[in-house]
Amino acid sequence: MKRRIIEIDRDKCNGCGACAEACHEGAIGMIDGKAKLMRDDYCDGLGDCLPACPTGAITFVEREAVAYDEQAVLANKQEKMQKQGMKLPCGCPGSQSRQISHAGNACAVENTPVGEPVSRLSQWPVQIKLVPVNAPYFSGAKLLIAADCTAYAYAAFHERFIRGHITLVGCPKLDSVDYSEKLTEIIRNNDIKSVTVVRMEVPCCGGLEMATKKALQQSGKFIPWQVVTVTVDGRLKEE
Repeated sequence: MKRRIIEIDRDKCNGCGACAEACHEGAIGMIDGKAKLMRDDYCDGLGDCLPACPTGAITFVEREAVAYDEQAVLANKQEKMQKQGMKLPCGCPGSQSRQISHAGNACAVENTPVGEPVSRLSQWPVQIKLVPVNAPYFSGAKLLIAADCTAYAYAAFHERFIRGHITLVGCPKLDSVDYSEKLTEIIRNNDIKSVTVVRMEVPCCGGLEMATKKALQQSGKFIPWQVVTVTVDGRLKEE
């Protein structure tokens, strides 16, 4: 895929190592006294390293590169910490991939008050930026791609939309990434049966719909998809 990624000018690099220190993903290493992008899939394209560089040796470019892999970054961090004698007990809770079975979770059922709705979420993480490109729960999945605000605006969101779906959420106005790149990889590399986009009626939510449409086109697959719009007062908008 073609995406935004950093490029390091070795002639401008003075070898200070500030960029490697600033890169939380471990994408930059120091080789022969110069900074180097070690792996494309470690670079999230957000550019925390840019302001750290005193010589302006780092810039953004658009080029062919594999998708950012949050799980690979986490595994690399854990390996480094283990070598240093440290340990992450359960991995990063924000990005550790897992499937959720409420029916088999006796503790959760026991502690749920009578009459209280049950969560229908079947996997974690849910943020588009954090979810892995490949995961077992994508096999044969009905994909729900939802704007963050929709679950707050529409009261029956779990029963109406999350139930029976693998859920991905994001906000195109607040996140500074192109969702279409990652969504393309998810759709292209997995057996996705259908796609439902749930967005708010506000204009900025159109970015989520457009990113999904672009991803479906770029995947080369013909998959049934639909768009549902939620009004700011919590109703489903009639098309």
